[in-house]
Amino acid sequence: MVLVLLGMVVLTVLTGRNLSQYVKENLTVTMILSPETTDQEAQVLCKRIKTLNYISGMTYVSKEAALKEGTRQLGADPSEFVGENPFTASIELKLHADYANNDSIDWIASQLKSYHGVSDVDYRQELIESVNNWMNKISLVLLILAALLAIVSFSLINNTIRLAIYARRFSIHTMKLVGASWWFIRRPFLRNSILLGLLSAFLALLVLGGGIYALYYYEPDMTVIINWRVLAITGCAVLLFGLIISVFCSWLSVNKFLKMKAGELYKI
Repeated sequence: MVLVLLGMVVLTVLTGRNLSQYVKENLTVTMILSPETTDQEAQVLCKRIKTLNYISGMTYVSKEAALKEGTRQLGADPSEFVGENPFTASIELKLHADYANNDSIDWIASQLKSYHGVSDVDYRQELIESVNNWMNKISLVLLILAALLAIVSFSLINNTIRLAIYARRFSIHTMKLVGASWWFIRRPFLRNSILLGLLSAFLALLVLGGGIYALYYYEPDMTVIINWRVLAITGCAVLLFGLIISVFCSWLSVNKFLKMKAGELYKI
């Protein structure tokens, strides 16, 4: 159960990171083109912008497409009242997550405005700032929770293993009396802890796998943020936690009783 909780925390931290990246990469920066910009000039501009290293996606919206969308939203064709198409062409940009903050976007906007045919660059500054603040807070909370749970997990596993070895403290002392080396005494305990760690990790992964499968079944879109990389890292983390904590706690507990003299064994 401890490994299940640790796996859930690791999965949540990685999923939160992917969710943050997904949200940031879906924030839109709109380049509004000048009314006199032709479609050919716009296409040349799109090819030029597509080569920029901070652009992850781009959509060109022509004047005709903007008029069609405006007519759909308004329920009437505004060109019939104005006498011409009042909309201008635009380019909707998606940025890489590392650039989805106001400082970077301010610099990007100033660079994009310098291109010929661009009249303005529009983005929702308040939304971007709010998203970044919330994501930072969520990441901090998850990291603190992960650290606290790791400490609690170590304490629980350590106490459980120590109690198991405590019951065999006289056997350890007997092996010392007949001349067994410390490594010879430690070996069966460490081997047993490795087997228990592997078994615990396997059972924990089964529980986590069942939960993730149910999540995929009811919400298939979760594959966007819970991908194969997240699953692989979570599985390796659970396996390593199960092995390292079990072996380390067994090593500490056995060493404690190896260092005790015969009279001290009756006092604990």
